[in-house]
Amino acid sequence: QVQLVESGGGLVQAGGSLRLSCAASERAFSRYTMAWFRQAPGKERDFVAAISRSGTMTRYADSVKGRFTISRDNAKNTLALQMNSLKPEDTAVYYCAGRADLWEVLFTTGYADWGQGTQVTVSS
Repeated sequence: QVQLVESGGGLVQAGGSLRLSCAASERAFSRYTMAWFRQAPGKERDFVAAISRSGTMTRYADSVKGRFTISRDNAKNTLALQMNSLKPEDTAVYYCAGRADLWEVLFTTGYADWGQGTQVTVSS
């Protein structure tokens, strides 16, 4: 298991940008497929973006494609989510998540390790 801590959330106006970061405790961070999920009040937790172990593959939810960029720095054991052109509907608690994989693969489900989340609020 890897411990994950999100940071970078806050209040931003619609159209603005925000960058989220997730710090991992695991030295073998490069063995983890990583992802971002979000959960708005009264709604289910939804997939946002995922990145393969070495960063060769990425996948985005349709709702954020073209606006959000997921990246990772395996040397620093960090995951990031650059969010541009933010909309009020992006308001949610954002969670980073990881799953240990043996190969360079990409999944939107099956994540076992989760951070505590960071609140993102986009005002209209």
